[in-house]
Amino acid sequence: MSITETIPLSELPSTKTQTPEPPRDRDSRIVDWEGPNDPANPYNWSVKKKWLITAISIVATFTTMLNGTIITVAHEALDERFNISEADFPHSYWPVSTWAIGAGLFSFTILPLMEDFGFRRVFLGTYGVFLCFLVPQAVAQNFATLIVTRFFCGGCVAIIANSASSLIGNIWDSEQSRTVPMSLWIALYLAGSSMGPVVGASVFKFLSWRWISWAQLIWCGALYPVYWMLMPETRNSAILRERAKKLRKQGKEAYTQEELDNTPLLDIVLRSLNRPLYMLVTEPVAFVCTVINGLVIGTIYLFTQSTEQVFAGLYGWSPVQAGFLQSAIVVGELFGLLGALGNAKLYFASAKRNTEIPGMPIPEARLYMSIFAGFFGMTGGMFVYAWTSYPSLPWIAPAVGLAMVGAGNTVVIIGACDYVVDAYAKYAASAIAAVALGENVLAAFLPMAAQSMYTNLGFHWASSLLGFFALVLSCAPVVLVIYGRRIRDRSPFMKEAALDKKKEAGLVK
Repeated sequence: MSITETIPLSELPSTKTQTPEPPRDRDSRIVDWEGPNDPANPYNWSVKKKWLITAISIVATFTTMLNGTIITVAHEALDERFNISEADFPHSYWPVSTWAIGAGLFSFTILPLMEDFGFRRVFLGTYGVFLCFLVPQAVAQNFATLIVTRFFCGGCVAIIANSASSLIGNIWDSEQSRTVPMSLWIALYLAGSSMGPVVGASVFKFLSWRWISWAQLIWCGALYPVYWMLMPETRNSAILRERAKKLRKQGKEAYTQEELDNTPLLDIVLRSLNRPLYMLVTEPVAFVCTVINGLVIGTIYLFTQSTEQVFAGLYGWSPVQAGFLQSAIVVGELFGLLGALGNAKLYFASAKRNTEIPGMPIPEARLYMSIFAGFFGMTGGMFVYAWTSYPSLPWIAPAVGLAMVGAGNTVVIIGACDYVVDAYAKYAASAIAAVALGENVLAAFLPMAAQSMYTNLGFHWASSLLGFFALVLSCAPVVLVIYGRRIRDRSPFMKEAALDKKKEAGLVK
């Protein structure tokens, strides 16, 4: 699982081949928008059309993200069918772990290529491949088949879900107009992962584990024609390339600037891999946000393991009942969305007191609500979950702790992602790619420690250990709010981003 964006060509350093001279005959032209009001430009589409496309992309994100955790409720059936023992290690989690690994690798290497091939083609093609890989999951005759096909499903979902962030950037032209769509997308992204066990429990309660995959094939397949008919191309470069092709068919020499620049595809891929890794080990902000987001995503996946242990041990619940309990986290995530939208108002209001770049919001204002959410949501919720885990207390008490964690996670991860995008500006995609790598590593491997943690440390101290980690990481937004400007002045990437903003504001030439 990862929250990331495609890397625009404008972010990449110059690795272009020598630019050929455009044709010189009277019909030759470099294709661009026909003025600022060109109706083909996605920025000029109606608000109604933009919201329709945004809603469709968010639905695609939510319904496919369910795939990541939906199978966790059927682990006992998988153990029995494939003769797997979980006495010493949660081997049934491997299908989820490989799913997260696939998501990380594909988002890190494949997503940048969307710039060259366009949004619609990549989205629909990847969605078709995803549907195909649901079939072998449903008919798998051995555990290896399940593990391998889940790897590719994770990769496909990463492209499908994360392409929504690219779409939002393609059609909403200002930072303020993108705030609500991006917050909705991230919240539903997280809710999709948390809701997986709930939906899986609903299917598994009445049907076999194989129907978990068949059911996904039914509803995802039913949505495919909707996406085919209503999801247009939104990437500027792809729209302009199609316009140039039509002109060439009419006998005119017409090319986009990208076609003339001819950046080698291999250079794009290598650069998209190199910069995020470099930033991860040299940029403190990128590293800290990676750890924070990794803990958030990791705990979401860890709850698919720990809640069953806790509620089975305390109240004798079945995996299906524990799966339904995940809805408490989803409720918290939806409340967290309200907090994130409230923080957006604080962020834009900060422009009035910005002495660094007057008139522009302060990047660290993205983190104001994250401080509260980190201490009282992530940390406080984890301690509530830990110390209400007594059989003498009603099940609703630890469930409230889960909801608090869900709310805190949503506010923190939206704030962290927005801060990275704002502080790194044109280098944001590389920074987010680095963050996504950490998310997927922890999502893949942290839950594997849940069984031994909750067995050896006990319910109280295992959750408390995660609470202490959250407490330490909750201090990071405080540090960034206080010392953020100094930290940005020491970063070559953020210094360049700040200089660009000053030029935009007319403060420097």
